[in-house]
Amino acid sequence: MLKRKIEKILKEWKETPNKSPLIIKGQRQCGKTFSVRAFAEANYKHVVYLNFLKNPNYISAFGGSLAVDDIIIMLSALLGKEAVFAPRETIIILDEIQDCPEARTALKFFKEDGRFDVIGTGSLLGVSGYGRQPKSVPVGSETLIEMRPLDFEEFLWANGIGEQVIDTLKDHMERATPVPEALHNKMRELILQYTVVGGMPEVVQKFADTKQMNAVLALQRDIIRSYEDDMVKYADDKDKPLIRECFQSIPKQLGKENKKFQYSVVKKGATAAKFAGSLQWIEDAGIVSRCYNLEFPELPLDGNAVRDIFKVYMNDTGLFVSMLEDGTQYDILQGNLYGYKGAIFENLIADIFVKMGRKLYYYHKDSGLEIDFVTRYKGGCYLVEVKAATGNAKSAKTILSHPEKYHVNGVIKLGQYNIGKSDKTLTLPLYLAFLLREYN
Repeated sequence: MLKRKIEKILKEWKETPNKSPLIIKGQRQCGKTFSVRAFAEANYKHVVYLNFLKNPNYISAFGGSLAVDDIIIMLSALLGKEAVFAPRETIIILDEIQDCPEARTALKFFKEDGRFDVIGTGSLLGVSGYGRQPKSVPVGSETLIEMRPLDFEEFLWANGIGEQVIDTLKDHMERATPVPEALHNKMRELILQYTVVGGMPEVVQKFADTKQMNAVLALQRDIIRSYEDDMVKYADDKDKPLIRECFQSIPKQLGKENKKFQYSVVKKGATAAKFAGSLQWIEDAGIVSRCYNLEFPELPLDGNAVRDIFKVYMNDTGLFVSMLEDGTQYDILQGNLYGYKGAIFENLIADIFVKMGRKLYYYHKDSGLEIDFVTRYKGGCYLVEVKAATGNAKSAKTILSHPEKYHVNGVIKLGQYNIGKSDKTLTLPLYLAFLLREYN
């Protein structure tokens, strides 16, 4: 069983006095249902589980009065003796809650009633074209969190790397001293494996159990097909072909020298007016994230973001790699990539940052200045250069040499290095990106 960080979040939620029902949203197959059911079975005497997608009959329990007693009567009739509703001892799980908008509206009344803990999960919550929207979203009566596929730290846990090793890495990073060679080489191997495997739970489990990359790739491509099926099944009719074309263009978008997302790459002559809604659908489904260009590389980053100039990255690096041609996984593991590896490792860092809860920003000027990512770190503004091979970060040096114009605190270079520090530049191996947490 994979260890997930959401376990701690769920336990903290359970211990919160007067808590609101919990809504967990996230892309399909990222582990929401498994984690919630495992938590419920371990922490409650009784579990009432409803999946509205698999069992549409359950929707009828919310079709009339939304008073909690009336809902319980209806559910008891539908579920029979297997459902026990005991105050303070029963948790109710509303899986795929987007398929029953009335159930989400009812969360307000469960909050007011207070006898039962309630968790709702949803993969396509708020996605345009998916079913009916709730008449009333219970603002103030629900706690909403987003769950993502396994991050790199969870991937390390799944592959036998424990907290002691991670603490050692933290110590070396904080002191800016090189990681011992044997551990450094092992971690370089693991970050390349994570690049091609990613964090979808079923995929990670298959890799941890078998180490068979062909089985990993088959599972990843099944997930990609299921996403494309969702686009055809649930999107508005006029958007269905546009969404798939938009999604399938992502590897080509990132392969360009200027990785700015261009609608003309999706389809010749395409415009934002025609495709913007399609890209938004994919983003709302949790599959991709936008990385916004900055007017100036300085804090506040969101205030300096240019909303109509952005790059698009896949939220899971393994799924991104699976969209490339056969053999790419092997090439990455062997270090045999050429020009395209820059796009692959940029998507890797985007994956790591997004799963840390970071928003993505970059800096590009027509003069030629280009910074892969700009982020807040230790209370300051840092330029992040992702180097697929060793090399100089010329744009970063240019920016640092003009403090009167650019208000940045330093540069973080991520690449095939060990740890090093000189002046305002911190050099880190790719595998330490997950430790770039914000400490004020």
